[in-house]
Amino acid sequence: MHYTSIENIHKVIDPLFLDEYKKKFREAMAIKTVKTRVAKLKELQRELASGKYFDPACGSGNFLTESYLSLRRLENDILRETVMDKAGTGVLGFEDDEHSFIQVSIQQFYGIEINDFAVSVAKTAMWIAESQMFQETEGIVHKEMDFLPLSTNANIHEGNALRMDWREVLKPDDSVKILGNPPFVGGMMMSKEQKADVKEIFAGDKSAKAGELDYVSCWYKKAMEFIHGTAIRCAFVSTNSITQGQQATTLWKNLVQQGLVINFAYKTFVWTNESANKAAVHCVIIGFCAAKDNAEKRLFNGSQSQHVKHINSYLMAAPDFFVESRTSPLVAGIPPMFFGSMPRDGGGFKLTPEEKSALVKQEPLAGKWIHPYIGSYEFINNKARYCLWLVGANPAEIMQCPTVLKRVEAVRDFRAKSVAAATRKFAATPTVFCQIAQPDVPYIAVPKTSSENRRYIPMGFLQPDVIASDLLFVIPHAQLYHFGVLESNVHMAWMRLVAGRLKSDYRYAKDIVYNNYPWPQPTAEQYAEIERTARNILDARAKYPDSTLADMYGEHMYLYADLLEAHRANDRAVMRAYGFDVKLPESECVAELMKLYQQLAGQTK
Repeated sequence: MHYTSIENIHKVIDPLFLDEYKKKFREAMAIKTVKTRVAKLKELQRELASGKYFDPACGSGNFLTESYLSLRRLENDILRETVMDKAGTGVLGFEDDEHSFIQVSIQQFYGIEINDFAVSVAKTAMWIAESQMFQETEGIVHKEMDFLPLSTNANIHEGNALRMDWREVLKPDDSVKILGNPPFVGGMMMSKEQKADVKEIFAGDKSAKAGELDYVSCWYKKAMEFIHGTAIRCAFVSTNSITQGQQATTLWKNLVQQGLVINFAYKTFVWTNESANKAAVHCVIIGFCAAKDNAEKRLFNGSQSQHVKHINSYLMAAPDFFVESRTSPLVAGIPPMFFGSMPRDGGGFKLTPEEKSALVKQEPLAGKWIHPYIGSYEFINNKARYCLWLVGANPAEIMQCPTVLKRVEAVRDFRAKSVAAATRKFAATPTVFCQIAQPDVPYIAVPKTSSENRRYIPMGFLQPDVIASDLLFVIPHAQLYHFGVLESNVHMAWMRLVAGRLKSDYRYAKDIVYNNYPWPQPTAEQYAEIERTARNILDARAKYPDSTLADMYGEHMYLYADLLEAHRANDRAVMRAYGFDVKLPESECVAELMKLYQQLAGQTK
């Protein structure tokens, strides 16, 4: 169903072990003395045959099979150089026994899989791979090899890898490589059994809750327990969310304290497979070990890679730091951010433009209770939506409006039938939203989600009569200065570092992104300059009343030249307020923000 592409498998196994083996092969082949070269190649072959390869979520065996094939192909390359001399007439150092040629075996491969049918498929796939490679070796040694019937067996075990002791499958030693593609299940999408697995795995970690960690996190925790005290290397494909938002701290802080070191990583990319019904998930690949390793690390971004000294939990070439959830802004004097209001109404309060017009025509008294109702989508795309806002409404007047009363009764009925006790409680107050956070002053609206393709998350000022849904964050009492800093490239760099993702879209977070943001300490002149550049952004937007924020901040932002220039001027003003060079690259900007955050949060060591 979800056959992983060969290309993607190699993103895991090449940096984990295969690149190193191929490098040793090239080094051996560069030796000019035949006897020394052959000895070195035989040594490498023995090394290939001594390794163990373990996939604790092996599915139908894709990773194990391709790993076996890759090692056997390399072994065959060795055999081409060591079995026959240059004239093709003699054997160099092997007895005339076909089975002594081949040392890599499918018995070196171990797996755990919960599905019994997949276990059978994995074993069969390994046998087929073994048969194919026997045939390839025949062509190298120029003799028929009696390899049927197949008698060896890969060590594929059926069971729940999160409830099993991996040491019962194989003993941990430095020859083991752990690899695979554990299940992609977000914290809110897990089954009852999967939540129980998470609770069991993280039982000793009070900061880790089942709803806050992806299922794949369990394999990292189990792997760290297995490899403790060894030089075993691991590499897993994972949903990118484990390196973003709260999970970048909840999962990784504890693991790093236990000694986890990231050896290589692929930043977010789209993971596809070769099934007819292709699945596309935004993933990362993380290679790690539990032993202190001073060797250079490798960080991949698409087809590019760089050698770096350290990779942190955000998959950045920077020291470890962990952004803890905060309930108030890190910097004094910054206005607090709130969630928008949450109705839990079953649709009873919400009105389309057509429903609004019909209601006002039928019951004119209801007009004073109808307000624009805006979430992220409506704000960015300038889509009209409305709601009934009955805070402080006179009950006698509500009863004069049968349609409004009917909607209130529908809300009460919806809440009373809810499976959530907290929602049922609000059936007693069916005229108002369950959670009310509507400012009574103008406020900055911040979309909860926004496309990753936008250079800036579009924010803006709204009036108190515009009701913000829970898909907007609101900042009452915010000034132009705050708007300018939030819309700057500096804040966007911070957001891209610590925010979560919804698929690949930015998922802004109050307690992680906003409350932890290390604001600058501007001079009076710098403050005034940011106010001026912020006003210019709003003025530039106002020139295009027929364009939405989605238009202005989309792929064609270059068409809005004055808006783009206003943003650039604002970026420069904010960077000067931080004391940054206005040409500072984003990676260095983020590094400086990390230092400032650690100072402000008292994390400086």
